[in-house]
This record gives sequence, structure tokens and C-alpha cells, in this order.
Amino acid sequence: MEKMEKTMKSKAVKKAALFIAALAGIAVLAAGPAATVRDKAPAEVPAESVLVKAARAERRTLRAFLEVNGDIVSGQEAGIFPQVSGKLVQVSAALGSRVQKGDLVASVDPSRPGDVYMTSPVYAPISGVISRMPLSTGMIVDPSTSISTVSAIDWPEITARIPEREIAGLEPGLTAEVGLEAYPGETFTAVVTRVSPVLDSASRTKLITLGFEVNDGRINAGMFARVKISMRVYEDVLAVPSEALVTGRDLYVVKNGAAEKRKAETGVSLDGWTEIKSGIDEWDAVVVQGQQLLSGGEAVQVINK
Repeated sequence: MEKMEKTMKSKAVKKAALFIAALAGIAVLAAGPAATVRDKAPAEVPAESVLVKAARAERRTLRAFLEVNGDIVSGQEAGIFPQVSGKLVQVSAALGSRVQKGDLVASVDPSRPGDVYMTSPVYAPISGVISRMPLSTGMIVDPSTSISTVSAIDWPEITARIPEREIAGLEPGLTAEVGLEAYPGETFTAVVTRVSPVLDSASRTKLITLGFEVNDGRINAGMFARVKISMRVYEDVLAVPSEALVTGRDLYVVKNGAAEKRKAETGVSLDGWTEIKSGIDEWDAVVVQGQQLLSGGEAVQVINK
């Protein structure tokens, strides 16, 4: 009898254990999916953000440029004139030929009917190249007649006309970048050497001359030039991309994931950048794209790539 009671108790314990195990299994199954959901659940999602692009306010050197068209001319030109009147009997220099100062380029016979004189030599006044067609032999010339023109082509120059509204600050010594049609993609450096002291009343322009810093044999008189003159320099100014400004003075700064509207005091705007005198600090992130969707206080996400 005692043995039977022990057996029944053992079975009861086993049934209880199995029941507890079953309950534990059910609990695990119940808890398992819930744990998986928590693991995969996203973090708390903030309010909808406005996507923008931003750039840092930084200190830069801003340069004002004046862009004009010009012509390449010989650095020096001189007409060749005879000393006497008479018939041109000899031309020693052809178009394009190189001559040195003092070389014989022509001869004039001053003889008249009944009077015979020695021919009068005509010399090159400067060294260079014959750049204009000389007169033909047999023509009658006098001291006011230009037989030909000699050009010093070793150091060509640029001439350009500057509109009256742009002449402020124009002076010798200003540097310029020069582009030539014959050499696309290349830039040549020049310096303003002369500025006309008077304004042409007909065209309302001033004539300036620029000299190349390097003698380059590829540059020929008669070429067309695009000239970009560096007029004024503003050093070490706080600046932002000009596109950041919404209404001339308003812009948005990204702070702690939100857009702050600022009113800035602006200065010069040059080459895509605008000087900021007050309103923001150096390295502030200013919105350059997407600011049309902002009014201030919105959550923003910067998506620069």
C-alpha cells in the first residue's frame, strides 16, 4: 500500500513538472515573437524633416573682375618715310620680312628734268617686321608719304576700350587673364601698362594697353583677345554662397537639426560669393538649396553629396 502511494505521488510530481514545463514553453513562445518585434522596431521617428543642402560660412578673398574684348597689336610700330621727294626706284624689304634698325629698305631718286641727283636711301627706324605692304617702285613719294610700316612683334600688346561706367579704379599695374581664340582652354597673363588720360567723347570709352608677362611666339598681332582684369580685391572677408540669400539679406542657418532664420548685413557680391558683415558666424552651416520651403523652426536634414 505504501509502495502504491509512493508511485502515485511520483506520477503526480511528474505531471506537475510536465505541466510547469509546458507553461514555460508557452511563455517562451509567447515572449519570442514579441522580443523579435522589439529588436526590429525602428527608433522613435522625429517630425518630418525638410531636405536641404548647406555650405559653411568661411573667410575668403573676393576679387572684382572687369571682362572686355581686345585686339593684339604690335608692341611698337613705325612708319617708314623718305627724306626727300622723288620717285621710288627700289624696295628692298618685302611684306613679312624682318629688318633691323638702320637697314636699307628703299631708295628714292630726287632727280628732276634737267637735274640729276644721287638716290636717297630710306632706312628702317626700328627693328621688327614689315607689317604693311610697301609701295611699288615707280610711285612718286615725299617726306609725308609712308613707304611701309615696320612692327616690333617680339613683344605684342593688347589694346582694349573700357566703358565710362567701368573706369573707376582703372590704373597701370592691374593684372589680367587673357584668352585667345586660337588656343582654347589656355590662359595668358598680362598687366595694364597704359591708361589713356582722356575719355573718347564719341564712344564714351577709355583706351588701355596691356603687356604680356611672358614673350610667347604663338601670340600674333591681329588676334582677338578676351581680357579679364582684376580690379579690386577684398581680403579675408566672411562670405557665403550668394544663393544662400533669400531676399537679399535673409538666410537660414542649420542648428541642432533645425532651421534658424537670420537677417544678415551684407557687403560686396563677387564671383558667386557674398560678404557677410554680421548676422552669422564663421563655419555656420547656411542653407543653399531648399530654403524656399523654410520659414524658420523646421526640422531639416542636410543631404550634401
